[in-house]
Amino acid sequence: MKFQIDRETFLEGLQQVQHVVSTRTTLPILSNVLIEADGDELKLTTTDLDVGVSGRIKADIESGGASTLPARRLVNIIRELPSSDVAVEIDGDNVASIRSGPSFFKILGLDQEEFPPFPDFDEAKEFALDQKTLRDSLRKTSYAISTDETRYVLNGIFCSLKDGMMTLVATDGRRLAMVEHEVEFPAGNETDVIIPTKAVNELQRLLGEVGEVRVRITDSQIAFELNQNVLVSKLIEGNYPNFRQVIPGEANDRVTIEREVLLNSVHRVSLLTSEKSNSVKLMFEDDQLHITANSPEIGEAKESLHVQYKGKKMSIAFNPDFLMAPLRNLDQDEVFLDLIDEMSPGVLKVDEPFLYVLMPMRVSQ
Repeated sequence: MKFQIDRETFLEGLQQVQHVVSTRTTLPILSNVLIEADGDELKLTTTDLDVGVSGRIKADIESGGASTLPARRLVNIIRELPSSDVAVEIDGDNVASIRSGPSFFKILGLDQEEFPPFPDFDEAKEFALDQKTLRDSLRKTSYAISTDETRYVLNGIFCSLKDGMMTLVATDGRRLAMVEHEVEFPAGNETDVIIPTKAVNELQRLLGEVGEVRVRITDSQIAFELNQNVLVSKLIEGNYPNFRQVIPGEANDRVTIEREVLLNSVHRVSLLTSEKSNSVKLMFEDDQLHITANSPEIGEAKESLHVQYKGKKMSIAFNPDFLMAPLRNLDQDEVFLDLIDEMSPGVLKVDEPFLYVLMPMRVSQ
């Protein structure tokens, strides 16, 4: 195999796929990137057996072929090359010679026959989504995915396709983020799946602002095709909890708040929280919101905001990081906080099909 390629093009293509490569693997082949040269394209593929990603980039190919090279080492070399022109030649023993300006590198690879193939999606359910819609939906939910490995079904995003709606949900038991969108898909393709965190993170890297993403789903795998890239992942097996029963009923009060003002205020006040007292208290009275934090061992902070609120005087405490997470990932100017009482979950909403349920914290008065 022999080809010439622009350094930036090669580096960008490798960086699109290198995040999947595990730093701790018992199989040496999983540290490598599969390089396939054909026509005027290089196909680059990596996998950790759970998640795989491949992408295509343009190259001037003198002779085709396939081999695998250590992914992270290759990225480090290409990044540091002195010239924008890169010449690569890989011999029959999978030894790669890389030339660029005055630099020369020789790297030892492994045979492509050892590289695990991608799963088969011939019998898959298939539909298309708008990339921007999916990207926004993942941004508005993925921060609420659980990192507790003992509840593995929560270590991903639940995706439900039913009645012309796509519902995405993430929860860690203390908060829940949900987005719904109308989508078109064939009637027989209704399904519920759990997409693992690693695949969600990779997908967010690959999604753009324009174009479609084609989704294929089998009983145990999911594939996304977009922008010359393919992402394949195992699905999480198991039953996702009934999230709808967590969503509180009718609120007694609704507070309308400027999103960025609330985010900045909570951030400043939270500077005086500690591990022992990691909560901020929100106190509501006529068109006023007082945000306070109090740590006996550090001190206290307080900010007051003008908000739209006409209910009774009440206070509720939240984990500041959990309160700030959706505020950072939404782009609306205004948010609505629906409240029942001090002990019931608060629900954050916007003028779109999004909601965020947040459990309150008990604090001593």
